[in-house]
Amino acid sequence: MANWTSGYIDELSYTHGFYRQLTPALMGFAALARGQKFDLSQPSLEYCELGCGQGFSANLLSAANPQIRFHAMDFNPAHIVSARGLAREANLANVKFYEESFANFQSQAGLPESFDIICLHGVLSWVSEENRQHIVDFVSAKLKPGGLVYVSYNAMPGWAVTLPLRRMLVDRASRTSGPLAPRIDEALDHLSALAEAQADFFNIHAAAGVRLKTMTSMGRNYLAHEYFNRDWTPFYFEDVASQLAEAKLSFVSSLNFIDHFDDMSLSEKQRAILDQEGDPVRREALRDFIVNQLFRTDLFCKGFDPHTERSAVGIWLETRFALSTSRAKMPTAIKTRMGQIDVTAEPYQQILATCAGGPKSTRDVLTSMMGSQVTWSQITQAITVLVGANFLQPCLPEQGLAERIEGCKSFNRAVCRHAENSEDHQFLASPVTGGGLMVSRAERLYLLAIDEGKEGPKEWASVAWRILEPQGQRLLKDGKMLETEEDNVAELTARAEEFMQYRLPILQSLNIEL
Repeated sequence: MANWTSGYIDELSYTHGFYRQLTPALMGFAALARGQKFDLSQPSLEYCELGCGQGFSANLLSAANPQIRFHAMDFNPAHIVSARGLAREANLANVKFYEESFANFQSQAGLPESFDIICLHGVLSWVSEENRQHIVDFVSAKLKPGGLVYVSYNAMPGWAVTLPLRRMLVDRASRTSGPLAPRIDEALDHLSALAEAQADFFNIHAAAGVRLKTMTSMGRNYLAHEYFNRDWTPFYFEDVASQLAEAKLSFVSSLNFIDHFDDMSLSEKQRAILDQEGDPVRREALRDFIVNQLFRTDLFCKGFDPHTERSAVGIWLETRFALSTSRAKMPTAIKTRMGQIDVTAEPYQQILATCAGGPKSTRDVLTSMMGSQVTWSQITQAITVLVGANFLQPCLPEQGLAERIEGCKSFNRAVCRHAENSEDHQFLASPVTGGGLMVSRAERLYLLAIDEGKEGPKEWASVAWRILEPQGQRLLKDGKMLETEEDNVAELTARAEEFMQYRLPILQSLNIEL
């Protein structure tokens, strides 16, 4: 009988991560920023995630977007059990999980006739050529005209120097049997010894040594799924675009929004060379070579339907944005390949000030800047950059907010209860953005304390310590573990005070509550 894993790692479960790029509102904004029409407000939207892992993203998104029906599949039954369990705890009625292979999913009972959005995050580079074809066939058969496909993958030439490292790691780990995690440790130790012995590969390719050091600090579950599957293929953009063209897909945009603006990423000479390439696919591939692209987050569509200038402006004016980072904790500059963007300068400063009081539309931003010399294109570019920096989030319309709040409360309560026993599930759902926000375990415990009616940082810290202390959990401060109850409670209280001052107002503005 054939192995059901098809060479994919099943011994260590995948992480319970949330991936921002999967957010419908963010994809809709990316399409708008590139002049492509996509209406998130249309009724009966159908969303499909292929290779959903633990299903945490699908569950969070279904809580924050009750107007959309979500379908998510994964081949690993343990992942699907976990996903369905969280859906039950959060009382989610608009998400369905399937334990199925790519080969058989298209004929799965219960699927809608077609989808508006199909997503694959962290899938394409880690499956076989046969399964990639099954994915393309599924998209070809199931994506509606005008629909969007999001796909992420390891990219060339950025991964070129890592190919030998991965080969050595996999070969070393395959020499022995037993649990995978210690075999990964031994393989990393072996490569580190080669680096310390100044093997010429590391002397010539300095980036390989940097990458190896980064690997050693990563969680073993992540490393297992990133590097140790049988199939592992970094792709040139042209090859991905060519294969997706079989499903009638056209490239729309990268969801790395800084990439939208060549003057922020490329030198004048580099732009001059790039501008000589007129073919959009070859241009994107050439750009990858210039920036040594490591990872791509690409949005494709089935049938490009461009906005007119007037229709695009109309959508822009009504689109709302919300801060997801406290201005007091926000860095003063955004780093790019060509330098830094000063976010204390205009129009960045005024955009952030306008959105500080809660979600505001581009029209509100424009009104706040009446009389200034800032142009429309400068405003929209600055908003796009701030979204790319994860300082701003595009928001859903106000209509339907009450229903979304109730769905998110149920989900967030379930996730915060998990914090009583685990570091997993590190994101909460926002009914304002339709996406998620990372919230630490301590912060989730503070939210549970608030939900219990506790008042102020001292009481919140007391609740957190009541949960952590019996588990033998201790906090780190300045790299050192705190041993005494007094020190741990003091640190929890200090963190709770900072939470109250900086994080809680952001959570409240995004309606993230229990």
